[in-house]
Amino acid sequence: MEELDQATVQQLVDENPRFRMLYEEHLLLEKELHSLDSRAYLSAEEEVERKKVQKLKLAGKDEMVRILKDYRQ
Repeated sequence: MEELDQATVQQLVDENPRFRMLYEEHLLLEKELHSLDSRAYLSAEEEVERKKVQKLKLAGKDEMVRILKDYRQ
């Protein structure tokens, strides 16, 4: 979410429950991804989990961007 204006993000977090849920999930997925990426080796199951986390994170970010675009209009 680094390309987004933090003041706008905070306003949406405060005002939009769906955006707040997506943002909190995004932060949790970011931590999980960082944890997986910090390992020297991933098992096959962990690789699958990493891909799943990446897809969930991207889908959530895409929805947050759509909400932001609607908010700016």
